[in-house]
Amino acid sequence: MIKSLNRMVALVLIFTILSVHVLGQDDPTEAAQPIVAEGKLLYKSEMASWYGTDLFLEKYKDRSAIGGYFSYQDQDLSKCIFFSRTEKPRVIGTISFDSTYNLQTAIVDMSERDFSKTEQDLYAIRKLALAEVNSDTLFKVYENTSLNLIPLITGLEKKVYILTGPKNSGVVIFGNDYLLRFDADNKLLEKKQLHKNIIPVYYGEQEDGKKAIGAMHSHLPETGEFITATDICTLLLYSKFADWEQHIVVSEKYTNIWNCVSNTLIVVPKEVMEKINKDSDKRTKKNKRNKS
Repeated sequence: MIKSLNRMVALVLIFTILSVHVLGQDDPTEAAQPIVAEGKLLYKSEMASWYGTDLFLEKYKDRSAIGGYFSYQDQDLSKCIFFSRTEKPRVIGTISFDSTYNLQTAIVDMSERDFSKTEQDLYAIRKLALAEVNSDTLFKVYENTSLNLIPLITGLEKKVYILTGPKNSGVVIFGNDYLLRFDADNKLLEKKQLHKNIIPVYYGEQEDGKKAIGAMHSHLPETGEFITATDICTLLLYSKFADWEQHIVVSEKYTNIWNCVSNTLIVVPKEVMEKINKDSDKRTKKNKRNKS
């Protein structure tokens, strides 16, 4: 199915447009765009954390004084801040990146200061989320993985996403991810597991010597019909290492097709995908008859 997708892109677009405009259905691709936007925000935060950690630790040698770090978006900049291990933590380093995440052009500010209001809220909900992780058996840690906490404030919404990251190369991990929501006063409103299991996908040369150009996983109804923001973040972070062209998420109603080259999403209704597959089968059989 993966290998045939490139040949079916035109059919996907045609059938999807027909289903929306002729059959009067809502456009699922459009409906999923807020998820795409949130996934890209998570990606920016993780990229700032990845590279910001390297730069900060080059400058700050007293590891015992570091209480932790988190990243967030500040207009066009992705910032990673480190805070002190004190009763009242203060910022001890700020690393700022533009959209390229170029280490040479990153702004490194090692001055000590108080949290801004936004940073104070991000710190507060991250601290509360970490306490939940350490006290609730809902949260699982698997061998050779780590849990990454990403606090996120967008408008009036306060959330902490928790992703599972691999400690070894050669694998992309989906699932074992969580979402915690907080109110305006930073009180926990909800915590839930997004995928009900962990989904490791290995990449590189296969036994036949070929490389897969993509991968797929499926969603149970409780995970939702669309690709998740955590799925998108994971793909933005790791698909370049896997050298994937696309990733597919199959749910009960939709086939979500993520283009790893253009970082765009197409969501195809189940009935449309069935029509595409039937048309593809007919053309394959016709080509075989013509060759015989």
